[in-house]
Amino acid sequence: MTSFDLDVLRHSWPIWEQSLQFELGFVLNAAVTDLLNPPQIGDLSLHHAGCWECDLSDDSLIWSGGVYDLFGLPRGIQPNRDEAVGLYCEDSRTKMERLRAHAIKHLRGFTLDVEIRPAGDERRRMRLIAAPIIANGRVARLHGLKLAI
Repeated sequence: MTSFDLDVLRHSWPIWEQSLQFELGFVLNAAVTDLLNPPQIGDLSLHHAGCWECDLSDDSLIWSGGVYDLFGLPRGIQPNRDEAVGLYCEDSRTKMERLRAHAIKHLRGFTLDVEIRPAGDERRRMRLIAAPIIANGRVARLHGLKLAI
């Protein structure tokens, strides 16, 4: 068994276990936290986290305010997946991309702690929680939470 196989066993989970892994609405309500001021990370503990979604048809991203804060990017810009992935430290990026591909292929969610280099800031650790949204038997989108740890 390779180290990747062990990572997958430790970090991924089948879609039918999603409710056991996390409940998006109970962990963070992005619609509410985005209305809170000030929007700077560290000013409110709720802004150390955010909701995200990636449409797999074109890799377009939707982020709540907290994700912009975690990545050190201005709120309101259209995030670009390639640029966002470029902010992951190399080892974390490799693990995340492999788990992401596994999750898409096998209709699974995953949780992974990663290290990122936010734009213009020092390295930071982040917990990435991803769950698939399935349409016609295939993963159409991934969504989840990103939390500063």
